[in-house]
Amino acid sequence: MTPPSGPKLEGFGSRARWLVPPASWRSANPSHLVLEAPAATDRFVDPVTGTVRDDSPIWLTGTGAPASLRARVSATFADTFDAGVLMAYQARDRWAKLCFERAPDGRVMVVTVVTRGRSDDANAFVVDGADVWLRISVLAAGAYAFHASRNGEAWDLVRLFSLGERGRRRVGLSSQSPVGGGCTATFSEISLVPEVPVDLRSGV
Repeated sequence: MTPPSGPKLEGFGSRARWLVPPASWRSANPSHLVLEAPAATDRFVDPVTGTVRDDSPIWLTGTGAPASLRARVSATFADTFDAGVLMAYQARDRWAKLCFERAPDGRVMVVTVVTRGRSDDANAFVVDGADVWLRISVLAAGAYAFHASRNGEAWDLVRLFSLGERGRRRVGLSSQSPVGGGCTATFSEISLVPEVPVDLRSGV
């Protein structure tokens, strides 16, 4: 069976694939992707009940360490928890996401979820603007750093963690609309390069 077609993005290999295909996508150039999540789609393992949701669309590519995936992210934000997402993925029960997400009060913020069996969920900071820069750095020993930036120049460390060394390491882009009617996320200035910040704390 032929896999669904997908975008050819900056730094993504020829073996990049949809883990879950989107409602639609379009790409004007290798550093741009518009990705539409269908209604009621998410990726989360409830830490209390263990309920699994794993139907949000994701475009993934394999990567080694060191590597950094970054993009400027915006989204339609029609409903609570709508988000544009950068994803680190090793297995169905070992993955993490860095989100630009709408909160229940209508504000938009940077949010992280790290899943090792069950998910955690942590808010970082509110974004006063229509977009934000997000970056995943792939480190040695199954570790990752999440950074966010308001301008693409000054970066804040949001999360430093490990998923362990089990599973093939992949990174990619996603959109979600857990309780809504769908969300369209736009990723621009996408790049995936074989380097990471020299100083993870300062992000440079």
